[in-house]
Amino acid sequence: MSRRGDEEYDYLFKVVLIGDSGVGKSNILSRFTRNEFCLESKSTIGVEFATRTLEVEGRTVKSQIWDTAGQERYRAITSAYYRGALGALLVYDVTKPTTFDNVTRWLKELRDHADANIVIMLIGNKTDLRHLRAVNTEDAQSYAEREGLSFIETSALEATNVEKAFQTILGEIYRIISKKSLSSSNDSAAAANIKEGKTIAIGGSETATTNKPCCTS
Repeated sequence: MSRRGDEEYDYLFKVVLIGDSGVGKSNILSRFTRNEFCLESKSTIGVEFATRTLEVEGRTVKSQIWDTAGQERYRAITSAYYRGALGALLVYDVTKPTTFDNVTRWLKELRDHADANIVIMLIGNKTDLRHLRAVNTEDAQSYAEREGLSFIETSALEATNVEKAFQTILGEIYRIISKKSLSSSNDSAAAANIKEGKTIAIGGSETATTNKPCCTS
């Protein structure tokens, strides 16, 4: 078990949030890590992350969740952003079909830059906007099955399935890590770091997100 400050944990898992700008990635992050939702949240600039420690199958897991801007001009951060990530939440907005159409491009980028063993979950967010829904659950479920992805629909506003989404992906990562080493020698070294509870550095430094004023619920 590793100790960092007063917090003890068995594993440290990095998970990235990807998807178009405006699909609710930042609110999914804040709902999971701080149980907050901000109706007036602005687009993320660059990269930020937050952490939360929880129990996964009897072990203490510290999840480090990274959120990046979905706008094209921030694409240069790609390779550093994905480095060391064991899981990815690919988010679209159920009221905006273009964000679902773009899932294919995000998935290709993820598979080009991330570890081959990364666990991927497709998330349809904003289910609270029932009267505006434009992407059928069945279509997204079929796509996820074809691509070998987990799938869930969420509402960061209503706190629906956000906890379940993270519990599911962290559980999948834990089962993979606990059963086998990752394929390459570099990945094996990364797995060793994870088991020792070490943070995987991104771009040589670690900076937590600054807490913005926000509404709580």
